[in-house]
Amino acid sequence: MLKEERQKFILDQVHLHHRVLLNDLAEALEVSIDTVRRDVKELDKEKKLKKVHGGATSFGFMNFSKEDGNTYLLSKKIKIAEKTVSLLSEGQVILMSGGTTNLEVAKMIPRKFPLTVFTPSLHIAVQLLELPEVEVFFLGGKLQHESKFAIGGTVVNALNRLKVDLCILGTGYLDAEAGLTEFDWEVIQVKQAMIQAAKRTIILSVSDKLHSVQKYRTCSLTEVNTLVTELDPMDSKLDAFRPFHLKIV
Repeated sequence: MLKEERQKFILDQVHLHHRVLLNDLAEALEVSIDTVRRDVKELDKEKKLKKVHGGATSFGFMNFSKEDGNTYLLSKKIKIAEKTVSLLSEGQVILMSGGTTNLEVAKMIPRKFPLTVFTPSLHIAVQLLELPEVEVFFLGGKLQHESKFAIGGTVVNALNRLKVDLCILGTGYLDAEAGLTEFDWEVIQVKQAMIQAAKRTIILSVSDKLHSVQKYRTCSLTEVNTLVTELDPMDSKLDAFRPFHLKIV
């Protein structure tokens, strides 16, 4: 594979998953970690991604801006956000994780729509403050530098005392058999506590993330009530998820 092809693949993976590991990239590309490391260094120097310890992140993952027009797969995420907002009811108490798709949901909530929202995502909390009818509770803890997502025992303990109407989870990796997976163990602890704190859970995923798997499981699909993608609910790409009796939107 040519260097240009490798680097395009790396950028696609970074933009899709926001953060990727060098080991995973090397395995997928069937090249050495040193080769991937050199590619990532070049892309970092060209300011196309940010090199971090053991991997790389997208700039959109690290920086919050309401005017940011560079969100990867934005049209798909807007479609998902439209579907998700249609599932909300006035007066609900909800949990929202982070991620660019959830950020589009936060942007799309009507200004006169009363909600109470708990979130460990600083990005989501700041966006929701634009809405006068939304009461925002930031679940503070140790903030991750790249994602601005709070982790740790303080967040998990706070979640253990909640029972909300709905949890809206963004996805890192989603597969019918493996369920919802991530590579960050501390993020998983928070997301698992979010699921346990909610009566119902909705997961949001662009179709590009379907059938992708990481090392650690957040939950199986039996723990999820609704899957929202940009696809038509009857699209054959979603067939593998139907046996779990999910509501597919």
